[in-house]
Parts: sequence; C-alpha cells; structure tokens
Amino acid sequence: MKVRSSLGSRKTRSRTTQVVKRRGRIYVLDKMNPRNKVRIGFKRRG
Repeated sequence: MKVRSSLGSRKTRSRTTQVVKRRGRIYVLDKMNPRNKVRIGFKRRG
C-alpha cells in the first residue's frame, strides 16, 4: 500500500474506487485493481 501526502486524482482513478476513513486515516481502496490502494494520515496519540 502506498503512503501519500495528498490523494489528488487517486480518488477518481476508476469507478470501483472507494474512499474510506478508518481510525483517523483515509484509505483509497480498489477491489478491481488492488495496486491503487493508498493510505493518508496518521493516528494521533492522546
């Protein structure tokens, strides 16, 4: 999975792309083409 500083056009790369927020991180998932997976953000402590 790629770690990016910004998502840009990754969100709209294909029709099967989903943008999901989990535990303070934003993930871009693509079931048809798993190479498009991207993670952005970090988990804050405190």
